[in-house]
Amino acid sequence: MTYQLKNVVVAVVLGLLAAVLTIAYVTNYRKHVQHGAQNVGVLVAATDIPAGTSGAAIASGHMLKRETVPRTALVPGAISSPAQIARLVSIDDVMAGEQVSTRRFGDATELGVRAQLKGTTRAVQFSASPNQILAGTLRNGDHVDLVANIPVGSANGVTIHYDRIVLRNLLVLRAPTVTNASNGNLSTTNTKYSIMLAVTDAQSSKLMFVVTNSDAGASADGGWALELRPVTDAANSPESIESVNTVLLDGLGAAARARVAGGH
Repeated sequence: MTYQLKNVVVAVVLGLLAAVLTIAYVTNYRKHVQHGAQNVGVLVAATDIPAGTSGAAIASGHMLKRETVPRTALVPGAISSPAQIARLVSIDDVMAGEQVSTRRFGDATELGVRAQLKGTTRAVQFSASPNQILAGTLRNGDHVDLVANIPVGSANGVTIHYDRIVLRNLLVLRAPTVTNASNGNLSTTNTKYSIMLAVTDAQSSKLMFVVTNSDAGASADGGWALELRPVTDAANSPESIESVNTVLLDGLGAAARARVAGGH
């Protein structure tokens, strides 16, 4: 075979190889385009989904609807089944019409206290003396009652007070964090500690009234305090309101009451 003929053969072979590679590329590209153009099923938000909504609530509340979109339009993490988010909680708002993505969900710990707020429940944070809020005793998840001493006027120059349990069974979202407390004796420090409670929107008004209007002058600890409830089998006594009269007279017989009334 002459030199010229060899060159011709090589050129022909290379040309055929290039043609084969080009055809393969075009075929694969066409398949890729066709694959991307295929419609696939995806779940989108039927209504606005607020942050903090559980996947179970989303599914049971009919907050999802199925649509088909081109494969190329899928968002990262798009879901096709409610089971993919059943044990998760939305950590961002999802607007109606958006594809529901696992990237908008996480476990409850990622949401923090917001995971415990539903409906009328609100989180309220305030600070007080350690004795008022049981600093060093309370733990996250405990339940407390709020007892308050409220001034209601005066008579003969003496302030009249009434005392009662104002709110019951409040959830402690964040207990006071105690640090550098005089060898553990919190009564020796003037430091105030912060606490976060879960209350309803209606209860928040009563809480604010107590914290703002209790008679701080009548007590070194502000005129109100939190009481720790039992972990199990907690019960409530009948509602009552206390005054100097009930404290002095409750349980006394007629003779003893007469002595009090007579000032003896």
